[in-house]
Amino acid sequence: MAVIKLSEAKVNFIKDVCKSYGNKPGEVINVLHKVQGEYGYLPAEVQELVAKELGIPVSRVYGIVSFYSFFTMTPKGEYPISVCLGTACYVRGAEKVLDELKRQLGINVGEVTRCVGACGLAPVIEVGDKVYGRMTPDRVKDVLAEYK
Repeated sequence: MAVIKLSEAKVNFIKDVCKSYGNKPGEVINVLHKVQGEYGYLPAEVQELVAKELGIPVSRVYGIVSFYSFFTMTPKGEYPISVCLGTACYVRGAEKVLDELKRQLGINVGEVTRCVGACGLAPVIEVGDKVYGRMTPDRVKDVLAEYK
């Protein structure tokens, strides 16, 4: 894993967040939530600084970050994309839509699937907060073009 060099502004932000919670070890989840909201994710360097500021072992911070699914140690994309793989979407070709997304973006699936609750529009994908129904592999390029 690459070492991240935190800017002075980021270091000061993290220290200020810790201080706003009284540098109390019991506030670690609140601190991590606020820091991730600003930074986007929690790399090792951020976890180390939070641990230092709160006076707790890095292993405790890492344990929290790795246990709760809300926290992430890797940066996320600008536009999260979800492809519904529920039964209705799957039967109507969602897998082919997913394959086309993977091909055009050059990425793999993040190991998580979920239903977006729009079975009547199957197959469905979601980009950010926007839902696209009755998707086909041919429409993938047009949807992605909206975000370039």
